[in-house]
Amino acid sequence: MNNLTSGSLTRHLFSTAGFMLFTMAFQTMYFLADLYWMGRLGKEAVAAVGVAGNLTFVVLALTQMLGVGTTTLVAHAAGRRDPDAARRVFNQAQTLSGVAGGVFLIIGIALTPFYARTFSADEYTAGLAQQFLWWFVPAMALQFALIAVSAALRGMGDFKPGMVVGSATVVLNMTLAPILIFGWGTGNAMGVAGAAVSTLVAVAVGVAWLYVYAERPGSFLRVRRAEMVPDLATWKRLLGIGLPAGVEFALIAVYLGVVYVVSQPFGAAAQAGFGIGQRVGQAGFMPIVSLGFAVAPVAGQNFGARRPDRVRATFRIAAGLAVAGMFLLFVICQSFAEALVRFFSDDLAVIAVGEQYLRIVSWSYLASGLVFVTASMFQAMGHTMPSLATSFVRIVVVAIPAYVLSSWPGVQLTWVWYLTVLSVVLQMALGLWLLRREFRIRLSAGRDALPVPPVPISEPLA
Repeated sequence: MNNLTSGSLTRHLFSTAGFMLFTMAFQTMYFLADLYWMGRLGKEAVAAVGVAGNLTFVVLALTQMLGVGTTTLVAHAAGRRDPDAARRVFNQAQTLSGVAGGVFLIIGIALTPFYARTFSADEYTAGLAQQFLWWFVPAMALQFALIAVSAALRGMGDFKPGMVVGSATVVLNMTLAPILIFGWGTGNAMGVAGAAVSTLVAVAVGVAWLYVYAERPGSFLRVRRAEMVPDLATWKRLLGIGLPAGVEFALIAVYLGVVYVVSQPFGAAAQAGFGIGQRVGQAGFMPIVSLGFAVAPVAGQNFGARRPDRVRATFRIAAGLAVAGMFLLFVICQSFAEALVRFFSDDLAVIAVGEQYLRIVSWSYLASGLVFVTASMFQAMGHTMPSLATSFVRIVVVAIPAYVLSSWPGVQLTWVWYLTVLSVVLQMALGLWLLRREFRIRLSAGRDALPVPPVPISEPLA
């Protein structure tokens, strides 16, 4: 267990974010490599994987319900020096992840044909999306178990296993993908399905690896069957914190769904251009996402240890880092948007849409950085409803007008990109206002120096 309640907050943020960034850098390499290989199969393949990839945000929504609550409750227990409580939360999270993953697998397989047909621009793209989803849905079902373990480790301040396992499995995924897609050395080219199979294999290896790590001698988070019996009170606490965060990701999936519906009349090239632009943007966001993952346990442990001074300072430092990082990404997208998209496709129509997307939406990147940090602070304090409220405002501003405009003659995709920028700026402003209010309510004056009751632990704090 890593003690984040003393010492330099900047050092804690950099060290914890560094572990996450290392892992995410490998993940980003995989996303971009996967996109590159899909580009070699044609714009329909890129569009199909983009349509199927929208399901990733549905999975993120569901796993966030579990992961955010697990990280927060474990971090609070670690801040109180209560390893028994941390272990009980860990075991309940494993049971809940098994139930949720099983339900998702059944529903996902049943709805695959309908989903592919609904969001694809044509029948050929829909067929490719369906081939991909038959293997991708089981991979996403395994993500529930993966998130349950890694979220608990983050709450304890233990980022190293996630870094090692995440990086190794991404390398495995990147190695397998072209072999399975093109049949290198096997003579059996699986096409888009090969990319999904490689993901399934990599996630399965990652889940097994993390469980072996959790069972190491002396670990606080070992699986105990007696503590895995469903405890509805703990499930309620986990989901009470995680549900709003999960709904936030579900709203992102709604936004993406609206974009794909609006872009259908423009054909597969428009959907492919949007898919490439979105993935390039996601790749650039990885440093800030890793910072957000670091903010939650650092601020969460200090919140549990009753150190409001350090909670506030965590936000100030993280916000400054986020603004600096997103400004750099903004400059890159403004300067090299065409080159970034052209690397993944030589189709002029695809390049035009992707370039427009990056040049316009990048104006919201600084605001997006503050949104990430603000959301992580709400998670750290165990109250995620304000963050959900800001996400709902964002979707209302962009999704409803975009859907209405889709029936207008002469509609242009750039209208959706401008609505996106406006919605993110409004989300940032509302989030900062609500966070200031939350600080005033939950971090009352005079509590900065309250002692933490000592609890004996069997493993020294790092």
